[in-house]
Amino acid sequence: MRRIFLLLALSVSAFAQSEKFNHVQWKLTFDQAAAAPGATIAGRLEAVVEPEWHMYSLTTPPGPIPTTIDLADSPAVERITIFEPPPVRKFDPNFNADTETYEGTQVFLARIELKKDLAPGPINISFKARYQTCSGTSCIPPRTRIATATLNIATGTPVAAFIIPAGYIDAKPATKSSPVSTPKEADSGLGSFLGLAFGFGLAAIFTPCVFPMIPITMSYFVGQDKGGVGQALTFCLGIIFLFTGLGLVMTLALGPAGVVQLGSSIWVNGFISLVFFTFGLSLLGAFEITIPSGLLTKLNAASGQGGFIGTLLMGLTFALASFACVGPFMGTLLAASVGANKLRPVLGMATFASGLSLPFFFLALFPQYLKKLPRSGDWLSRVKVVMGFLVLAFMLKYLYSLDAVLQTGLLTRERFLAATVVLLAMAGLYLLGYVRLPGISAEMELGVSRLLIGLVFIAGSLSLIPGMFGAKLGEIEAYIPPPSSNSISGGGAAGTGELTWVENDLQGAFAKAKAEGKRVLVNFTGYACTNCHWMKANMFTRPEIGGVMKNMVLVDLYTDGTDAASLANQKLEEDKFQTVAIPFYVLYDGDQNVIATFPSLTRDPQEYLTFLNTKSVAAPVAAAALFGSPFKTLDGAVISEASWQGKVVVLNYWATWCVPCRKEIPEFNRIHEELASKGVEVIGISMDEGGAEIVKPYLAQNPMKYTVGTGTGTADQLPITVVLDRKGNTVQRFDGLATPEQIRAAISKAGVRHESGTQAARRPSQ
Repeated sequence: MRRIFLLLALSVSAFAQSEKFNHVQWKLTFDQAAAAPGATIAGRLEAVVEPEWHMYSLTTPPGPIPTTIDLADSPAVERITIFEPPPVRKFDPNFNADTETYEGTQVFLARIELKKDLAPGPINISFKARYQTCSGTSCIPPRTRIATATLNIATGTPVAAFIIPAGYIDAKPATKSSPVSTPKEADSGLGSFLGLAFGFGLAAIFTPCVFPMIPITMSYFVGQDKGGVGQALTFCLGIIFLFTGLGLVMTLALGPAGVVQLGSSIWVNGFISLVFFTFGLSLLGAFEITIPSGLLTKLNAASGQGGFIGTLLMGLTFALASFACVGPFMGTLLAASVGANKLRPVLGMATFASGLSLPFFFLALFPQYLKKLPRSGDWLSRVKVVMGFLVLAFMLKYLYSLDAVLQTGLLTRERFLAATVVLLAMAGLYLLGYVRLPGISAEMELGVSRLLIGLVFIAGSLSLIPGMFGAKLGEIEAYIPPPSSNSISGGGAAGTGELTWVENDLQGAFAKAKAEGKRVLVNFTGYACTNCHWMKANMFTRPEIGGVMKNMVLVDLYTDGTDAASLANQKLEEDKFQTVAIPFYVLYDGDQNVIATFPSLTRDPQEYLTFLNTKSVAAPVAAAALFGSPFKTLDGAVISEASWQGKVVVLNYWATWCVPCRKEIPEFNRIHEELASKGVEVIGISMDEGGAEIVKPYLAQNPMKYTVGTGTGTADQLPITVVLDRKGNTVQRFDGLATPEQIRAAISKAGVRHESGTQAARRPSQ
């Protein structure tokens, strides 16, 4: 409940901030209060544009971003047609073309055809408007607003005539898309994208959450009476459909970061724990999981269907159990498909799930050959009981994830290991004949195979006991709670001592690093992240790694909790570094400049050591001066901010659809020509949604003689110009159109003496 209120508060805060830059108010009304099912009614979508601002029509020619109006979440509507009022059409020299704009109050008409099967009663109909606004000095990037109104459905209501006023035109869907984008461009790189998705699926098999499912899946199929290709396909298709559906739903609801968050959800981990507890007790013989008799009666015509339903249930359990480790793969994959062809998320997730399920297809086929082998007594019953103990032991991992996210501290390292020791020992004692459960009778002779396997379980349980007293358990550390202290041993035999981590306090870490003259290593991590735990327990404890890290300020930023800090850390990682994967490591210098980043787990110490020893390159630009970084050239290379060192930088954020931005470009060309030799660097950062593919055609017609690149994210308004001195400090920032005199005065303040453009123009030629 606390998290819900927090999300609401954050949403209200973000909405209030965005409203500052919203200059159009929308309202939806209907010409009639009631209508019959299947009727056609008229909707009036009123847009009130603030004075001194204008927005563009739905059919404006290429250049500015046109307004779009679509149906939003209204299942009662069969189809709509939008009619727009007559716009003001005039030649705009900045676009070198005619544009169509609206000012003041405008009313858009919607012909709404209702579905014929509507039940009597009130329904809500919503429209979504996306629009760009501009004034004489600024342009606001596209905003989206939803207008909703209620209509009463009543049978027998007379149908009102739909009359289109003079001058209104049909805003056909074809006119709503930007003419720059083409299907060919939208689908570019699809093959490599799908190849990456399939590779992600195969790689995810070897994550700590997925790989242990192999023996559990094997034991499940061993216990089935029917198998073959049909059941194998059912299991694999279930994984594909479930991953695709769950991934898309979570992305739509929560965004790419939410997919990773799902792996740490208390509900998901609680559900998985309950499923494994139930399966574990069933395997031990406490009860049988069967389909209810009533359902069996209904399925009598398809007697073999029970096995397939169970197979689908197993696929669901597998999909949920895997989220904690494959969530980062899925989140990154879905984030990469944002803004691309609408089919990309579907195709990407289906391909990812296919790669993940392909080995299980062959695994599912294998048990049918086992079933053909001669049966040897009650060995299958013994396999079932042993798997029951293993499933209960595996359940502890999800109970720990649940406990870690809730931060209750109930399932400590000692309790976790004690429970695991008992369960493994019980499996061993059962095989040795000391625990009486189905499959082994009192008079049954202890064979060599059963003796050896039982001893392996006993030895495995005993090997965990030192971990209860502080010893490290190597690879197993990825699955179990860490020591209660927030310090971990670093450097081992080298005697480098303990590594102390600051938790969820990045600014405090920066302050400490500044005072002590150290670097900052930021660890975007998770309470329930197995790969994160592995790195801390097995990589950071190596002498060569810990020896370097002890001279840094170390900070953990958890992204999977239910508190405000986790939500803020999620947003920071996604906005700043365009990734949602954990673990994710960032190396900062003492001035809060990013030196290097390192994604995910690695088992190569030299690779991680190289990252830690990355040389610091003095970044001349203060962090507060930049947004939308890292900047890239139009060819996709990263623009090095270090190359600006020692220069006065004129950083201009612009877009091809922004009229005031276009007005400033000739002056920036002149500044570049006149002052580049004096150490003035002009940088134009395009904030166009289409990136380089939008900017390149524009530059072909409108040359920009200085460096042009692209940024990420969205500015509240454009243009924005920031003038930085030779040390990277902000001299002046201009929000909106700046005059040549203002920009040149700021350059002079930064220490570059020059004549203004006006003076240079008036100086007589020699």
